[in-house]
Amino acid sequence: MSAGEGVQHIFWRIELMAGLAGNRLFSLCVAVCAMTGHGAHAFTVLKYYSPHNRERPVRAGTDYIILHTTEAPDSSSLRKLRDNGEAHYCVDSSGNVYALVENNRVAFHAGRSMWNGRTELDSCSIGIEVCGYHDRDITPAQYASLRELLARLKAAYRIPDERVLTHSMVAYATANRWHKRPHRGRKRCGMIFAMPSVRRRLGLAGRPLYDPDVRAGRLDVGDAYLARVLYGSGVEQQYAIADIRQAASGSVIGPGKSAWTIAGPKYNSAEVLYVFPNGDEYRGNQIRNWSAIPPGTRVVFAESQMENLEESARLAGFDGRSAADLAGDQWQLPSTIYIFPSGRVCRGSELSASEGARLPDGTRVLPGYVFGGRVAPGRSAFDAAGRRWNWPSTIYRLPDGRIVGGNQLSEKAIPAGSLIFFPE
Repeated sequence: MSAGEGVQHIFWRIELMAGLAGNRLFSLCVAVCAMTGHGAHAFTVLKYYSPHNRERPVRAGTDYIILHTTEAPDSSSLRKLRDNGEAHYCVDSSGNVYALVENNRVAFHAGRSMWNGRTELDSCSIGIEVCGYHDRDITPAQYASLRELLARLKAAYRIPDERVLTHSMVAYATANRWHKRPHRGRKRCGMIFAMPSVRRRLGLAGRPLYDPDVRAGRLDVGDAYLARVLYGSGVEQQYAIADIRQAASGSVIGPGKSAWTIAGPKYNSAEVLYVFPNGDEYRGNQIRNWSAIPPGTRVVFAESQMENLEESARLAGFDGRSAADLAGDQWQLPSTIYIFPSGRVCRGSELSASEGARLPDGTRVLPGYVFGGRVAPGRSAFDAAGRRWNWPSTIYRLPDGRIVGGNQLSEKAIPAGSLIFFPE
């Protein structure tokens, strides 16, 4: 076969650097020469596995590749992703590719996710984090490395271009004070990879043309700008990205622009600063009455904000007062869980209208969750939640009242009496 015929010859050179253990970096160097009429590209993967790699369950299958942007510089992104096992690969701005979690294992990268009615996509996908920002182009070195990585993964798992998705395509949020139903728009992460011009440079000829879950009525559109970037025409995409960039450079609360519209699920985090018209400044975690924020308030984001933070349980007295504030139209569903300060747990279908009108301060609300019961002698966390017992989206209320994610716990150290909640 000649190079002129466009046939790719793949040559592998695997170099294992022995004697390096623990948290030190060791490498798996794979030299791939694509022998075509356009020359060769050397592709190197650095094996930099997370300390959680071995404890992650093996996936039953791989049906999707999900592309992310880190929203932070190289060094802090790689460190966080590795420490938490939040992606299978990370591609830095120089084009270096790091393997963080083995291909066949679960990485916690998608969070609350849905595509075509299928949820919990961590269990059926490979996640790739690209160091950069959702509305900015990536570097030429990143294009070259990501194209090679995608080609190899698509071939290995027989994944068509249409199932190479962005995190912003699959992430969704449950109902809240601004959106009364579950909705798309929880993340703008990776949205640049929906652009046809970007996908062509990555060797992706096809793309999803619409959101199957919005079309089927399972989700509402929560971010109109994002929907235009993901599924609009080329011109619509360019205008939408320009609008998003303009809003991000001067985000101001006003008619049609709430804290949620601008900041999304991070609206009440310490990473978001609100500058009132009178000059007063408050972090998102310092504000209690969101309906009283005056028009003209500027919203400022910390430069180092990360896209992969899991949504936490909503808190009465902080995120809202009533059940409808906290869970929208889902407040009376069996899948909305209420954890009262007293330790009482009830489903939305068990909550009376009078209780829902004014929840006690400190009540935790979990829309879209299942109560898995209690850890007890002879009944482990795995017995209650299965393989998801240590996922970030699985929430525990410990006997001392603390609320923690499953990825923060060791199964044998979970005290008896702990309550377990996991997404439906």
